[in-house]
Amino acid sequence: MAANMYRVGDYVYFENSSSNPYLIRRIEELNKTANGNVEAKVVCFYRRRDISNSLIMLADKHAKEVEEESETTIEVDLTDKQKHQLKHRELFLSRQYESLPATHIRGKCSVALLNETESVLSYLEKEDTFFYSLVYDPSLKTLLADKGEIRVGPRYQADVPDMLAEGELDDREQAKLEVKVWDPDSPLTDRQIDQFLVVARAVGTFARALDCSSSVRQPSLHMSAAAASRDITLFHAMDTLHKHNYDLSSAISVLVPLGGPVLCRDEMEEWSASEASLFEEALEKYGKDFNDIRQDFLPWKSLTSIVEYYYMWKTTDRYVQQKRLKAAEAESKLKQVYIPTYNKPNPNQISSNNGKPAAVNGAMGASYQAQASLIGRACESCYTSQSHQWYSWGPPNMQCRLCASCWIYWKKYGGLKMPTQTDEDKLSSSQPTEESHVRTHMSRQATQGTPVRNTGSPKSAVKTRQAFFLHTTCWTKLARQVCKNTLRLRQAARRPFVPINCAAIKAEYADRHCELAGNPLKIKSTRKPLSCIIGYLEIHPAVKPNVIRSTPSLQSPSAKRLLAPSNHSSLSILGKRNYSHHNGLDESSSHTTRTIMHAAPHVHMTNGKALQASASAIKTSTIPVIKRQRQNWLDASDDGFFIATEETSAEAVRNLLTKNP
Repeated sequence: MAANMYRVGDYVYFENSSSNPYLIRRIEELNKTANGNVEAKVVCFYRRRDISNSLIMLADKHAKEVEEESETTIEVDLTDKQKHQLKHRELFLSRQYESLPATHIRGKCSVALLNETESVLSYLEKEDTFFYSLVYDPSLKTLLADKGEIRVGPRYQADVPDMLAEGELDDREQAKLEVKVWDPDSPLTDRQIDQFLVVARAVGTFARALDCSSSVRQPSLHMSAAAASRDITLFHAMDTLHKHNYDLSSAISVLVPLGGPVLCRDEMEEWSASEASLFEEALEKYGKDFNDIRQDFLPWKSLTSIVEYYYMWKTTDRYVQQKRLKAAEAESKLKQVYIPTYNKPNPNQISSNNGKPAAVNGAMGASYQAQASLIGRACESCYTSQSHQWYSWGPPNMQCRLCASCWIYWKKYGGLKMPTQTDEDKLSSSQPTEESHVRTHMSRQATQGTPVRNTGSPKSAVKTRQAFFLHTTCWTKLARQVCKNTLRLRQAARRPFVPINCAAIKAEYADRHCELAGNPLKIKSTRKPLSCIIGYLEIHPAVKPNVIRSTPSLQSPSAKRLLAPSNHSSLSILGKRNYSHHNGLDESSSHTTRTIMHAAPHVHMTNGKALQASASAIKTSTIPVIKRQRQNWLDASDDGFFIATEETSAEAVRNLLTKNP
């Protein structure tokens, strides 16, 4: 009962998607809507996977600086797995509020400000425990340090000297240690001091009557006397009395100089009514975060002035009235709400009936085939192959799944239990990398939760499609030759997702096998061995074409090859070349005219044919422009698997080369 009761101030999990991790929020208010539902006004917390890579690098840099500056940090050697899981416990506080249905709550958690005096392992040892140290602004995309840190350690505490022995003199210079502002052993009595303070209040009231701005703010004598009785007037009177060695006559003469009576104002009098309204509005939004109040609402005020005004404002009737109104509003609002345990099956759940995959929530068709292909696969996180329940995870084309415990970890902490290859590369960031853009892409994929495979390839850690290995037998090769009419390889290659009727091919092969028993198929001749090729090349050496090249001289100009610039006038609206630019169609806009000039006649080989050219001949030809593009490795084909047989193994080739030098 207590576990399902949620109150204001609790940190809870919210589910907004069946496949994404939970949202972590803090309940600020519980409001009942007009239709009877309960909505929760919550404060948003963000995970590392929710912010950009640049901000993640900034957060890591801040954590490293804090660790270096802290003198009381307990050094603990963490394994790669612990470092990986510790990143899942880090959150970023924000000032953003949102309203979510209370029925989407999935449990409680604990979020605390990072305590530098505790070991980081304490966050890993406790379930549903998170920490934060930075504040994230979703609109500005910035990270700032939280101002609410607890300063603990020798840097922030005073060094208490040893106690002096009896009769020992203190050799320290007292003037440098403290300043004396009042002497309780003065020659004046308490009654004389009180009389002097009454005179100071009277002088302050008279000064406000003479001041035009003060008479507008305090139009009545009662308000002026109340303002003159504040602490700023009393502190000035006592300081004046102390500076004049407690001589009443000289102190009174200082209170009323030649220019008129002294007027002492505090922050309560200096602030206007509009500034007070802005302060109350800012206090309602930010609380006692005086830095944000000054930055967003009162930038012309100093931080000292704002803090002083706050504590004076708490002594006014305005503060008492607002406190009563808030208490009345809190009484009318909900204090807690009961949310029953969510027991509905997840759409990503992979169920099985008698060993066959079954549909979840009536899902059939493509989801049925995807679930059928997931049977027998290991967990992507812990690599186990046995679990009482499996869940599909990641994009559908990846066909990945998680076990029950790893699925719960994914939903709560937003990551996998075991570090992947990209995480290991990020942990060893000191090692230089040749392709930083590939590493950045892979780290972003890992942050977003895209399945990552450890294939051993230096590049392809992120798989775009499932790799497979096709092993053909001798009977399959014979069926390709015998059943050409039924198989139709070219038509099948154009439609790779349409299954081939294997039963029809087997039936046709069985019928024709008897016919071909006496007349075996003619198998294509195999390649000649390497020794025959080497012998042929020794007997028939390659003949180089006799190319006559002209020598440069003063009379005859050197050979030039002039290439006209490409014509880009027919670009499309988006600045890209059209279809004819890439396919060499017969259009003037998609071709480039090349003029070739030769100083001496010689033979060119063009498409295997000889082309004669003279010194005075000018040959023009139109050659289509072919734009060479570098293929993205994410769009490349899957991993290839090659099996070396006894005839094609390295040892067999080595023996063949040594026998035929």
